[in-house]
Amino acid sequence: MVGDLPVVDAETATGHVADEATVLTSGFGSVGYPKAVPLALADADRDLALTVVSGGSTGAEVDVNLVEAGAIARRYPYQARPPAREAANDGSIAFSDRHISTLGDAVQFGGLVDPDVALVEAVAVGEDWLIPSMSVGQTPAFVDSVDSIVVEVNHAQPRALGQFHDIYRPDIPPNREPVPLSAPDERIGGPRIEFDPDALDAVVETDRRGDPYDFRDPTDADRAIADNLQQFLTAEVDASPLFEDSVRLQFGVGSLGNALMGALGEADFGNRDLIYYGEVIQDGLLDLLDDGHLDAASATSLALSADGQDRLFAAPERYAEDVVLRPGDISNRPALIDRFGVVAVNSALEVDVYGHVNSTHVDGSRMLNGVGGSGDFTRNGALSIVALPSMAGDEISRVVPMVPHVDHTEHDVDVIVTEHGVADLRGTSPRERSSLLVENCADPAVREELDAYLDSVEPVGGHEPHDLETAFSWRE
Repeated sequence: MVGDLPVVDAETATGHVADEATVLTSGFGSVGYPKAVPLALADADRDLALTVVSGGSTGAEVDVNLVEAGAIARRYPYQARPPAREAANDGSIAFSDRHISTLGDAVQFGGLVDPDVALVEAVAVGEDWLIPSMSVGQTPAFVDSVDSIVVEVNHAQPRALGQFHDIYRPDIPPNREPVPLSAPDERIGGPRIEFDPDALDAVVETDRRGDPYDFRDPTDADRAIADNLQQFLTAEVDASPLFEDSVRLQFGVGSLGNALMGALGEADFGNRDLIYYGEVIQDGLLDLLDDGHLDAASATSLALSADGQDRLFAAPERYAEDVVLRPGDISNRPALIDRFGVVAVNSALEVDVYGHVNSTHVDGSRMLNGVGGSGDFTRNGALSIVALPSMAGDEISRVVPMVPHVDHTEHDVDVIVTEHGVADLRGTSPRERSSLLVENCADPAVREELDAYLDSVEPVGGHEPHDLETAFSWRE
């Protein structure tokens, strides 16, 4: 629906964005983000210094075009494009990384930003409602937080995407009750995000698909990691009463996560249902749905490749039977991750011999993308697994004496998986963890050196013995 609404072109809509505005944008998993208005802002002859807050990663129109135009001064909470990454690292953009589950509250209740306008992509809009496109993310909270809304209605995406959405808004504390979701595939809301009709300032019609995810082909290491994970999970499912009726899993976004999802089709979980409860639906989950191996999937984004988008757009009704898209503060909600006993599987840049995990900062300094939702699931999952290749290239070990930046402490990580094996760290002391990690997960080429490091620091004593100078010399 666009009739009887304030329909304007993208250039006119930019008039609702002040030069130093704080802009809340839809988007998560590089889909569902606004396109025409960011491009018009990038092309505008204005001295812009915008603060941009998105639900998750967006596309090139935001994190390339606006960045290269010098239009962004501050960015929250995640970015995944080289220009935005470079600007975050050289300080030309003030970038702040944070967990996803509480982002909506932080925006809506103050303390993070003072928002001016919400810029949202939709497949349909009315005078007081909109239906999101490929992702939900933090859009419901963002829309609730502003007095000015600009909606891009994208005709390149089917209206049937509304069948995926289950929009539920929790109450404001202290009157917030438990989310009434008793199963991952249950629906407790509807397809629409509602708002005050006085807030709708502009509607822009577009016909432009977003940047699809570009998944690389699985490497030999990816396949070996998938095999090790599959064997571990099969044994765990058989042994634990946690999985009596079903197996609930989450995977981090990216090529490795996608490969691990796809490999689950070969896992033997008996007659148990296989259910996904996480952030993103990737191509690997579509494969599992097509093959009848996945019973249900709940997420906040359809982060698909071009082929995956084609498959979904050709038959959205078929996938909507089994797939639910929720707001990010529901998909990542700690209480629900705990309630459903989710097995969290996330990747990382590196791990150290005591089980600390660095997911975000190369050499402890250079930001990659952001912590995203990995902390929400790693901290609150019934079983927290970190899967990663043992080496970066041929010479750089991802198992190191000491990580220079910690996103997930050893308290929150249960299992490490590489192509060489599995280190089950549950119930272990630091010295026991170090032996397991080196023996089972490190590349054979560096095990002797890691063992030598551990032997050399033993006289230092302490709970986690270290020689900082030697530990960080691995960076050389």
